[in-house]
Formats: sequence, C-alpha cells, structure tokens
Amino acid sequence: MNLLEVFGDLWPMLVTGIGTTLQVTVISLVIAMVVGILVCLMHISEYKVLRGIAKFYIWIIRGTPMLVQGFYVYFALPQLIQSMGNSDFRVDIMTASILTLTLNAGAYISEIFRGAIESVPKGQMEASRSLGVSYATSMRKIIIPQAVRICLPSLVNQCIITLKDSTILYAIGLTEVMYQAKIFVGRTMESFATYTWVAVMFLVITSVLMIVSRQIEKRMHA
Repeated sequence: MNLLEVFGDLWPMLVTGIGTTLQVTVISLVIAMVVGILVCLMHISEYKVLRGIAKFYIWIIRGTPMLVQGFYVYFALPQLIQSMGNSDFRVDIMTASILTLTLNAGAYISEIFRGAIESVPKGQMEASRSLGVSYATSMRKIIIPQAVRICLPSLVNQCIITLKDSTILYAIGLTEVMYQAKIFVGRTMESFATYTWVAVMFLVITSVLMIVSRQIEKRMHA
C-alpha cells in the first residue's frame, strides 16, 4: 500500500483518535489553567504552609515522568483507596487521563505564571497598595493582566506540549491517535505510512496553534 491508500483506510480511525485527543487535551488545559493560577498564588503567598504545599506539588510533578503519573492515577491510586475500605472505587480511563494531564500541565503553568508575575515591576504593586487598593484587587486588575501578556507565548507552548504528551496515555488504554494507529499497524503492518500520517496530523494541529498564538500576540501588543 502507498501513502494515499493507507490514508484512505486509516482516516476514520485517525478522526476517532484525534477527537479523543482533542477532547482530553482541551478539558485538561481548561482545568490546568485554574490549577496553575491557584498553585502560583500559593507559591508567592506570604504563608509558609501554602508555599510549602505548592512547592511540594511542583517538585513531585516536575520530578517524575508523565507516564509514571498516568500509571499512578489509573492503577496505584485506586488500589490505595480500595485498601482503605472503599473496595468499589474505580477510575475510568478518560477520567484518569484528564486528571494526569491536568496535574502535569498545572504544575508547569503555575511556574509560567509565577515567572510572569515576578517579571512585572514590583513598583506597580507598591504604588497600587500605597493608594489603598487591596492586594487581591491589585493582583486581579494590575499585575495578572500584564503577566498574561508576558507569559502568553509560554502558555501556548505548554498547550502544544500537553497536546503532544497526551499520546503517552495510550499506554493506559486511552483510545487516542497513537492507540488507533497501533491497532491499524497491527492489522496491516503498514508502520511507515501510518506513523507518517500521525506525524503530519500533529504537525498541522500544532502549526495552526502557533499561527493563532502569533496573531493573538500581535493584537495584544498592538
């Protein structure tokens, strides 16, 4: 079979797989943005306990491979909870995948936000507080909007990384693109053509994201 013939047979499976990939990635990133902001605020908090929790979470996530995190969430965590008396506890593959991507991306997004916030001149916060504006309001209306502009390219890059990392989760049974491709290869033995089309599909998606990111940056800095 040539590339075009393989594409004709592979296309329905790729559509199914990329649908699952995008669904898991988008849901995970939306939640991860919230997690990242909260962890970032904990990390820069004046309370040692909150800083300690944030640092521990980031240390765990950045210090372990995402594949290990996925196996832990899908296999190890349910077993731990079952051993504590809840014998019926289960985590389905979709939930485990979303949770894994969320926890992983959340840690990196928190560091992206923290770096952006710390790059905003401290004098702006001091001036705002001297005018009687509360810390929370100063962060929400002055610091965070500037930080978002600064960290936008890094956030888009993290979105692309998370999209690509989602392929790792085929190892726990998520029926995403690589899972579908592996099934097709097992049936046809067309490894070269199959994985070429998978690579092309990811290149197209990530290229579109990068173009959109550049357009957003231009509008924000106009």
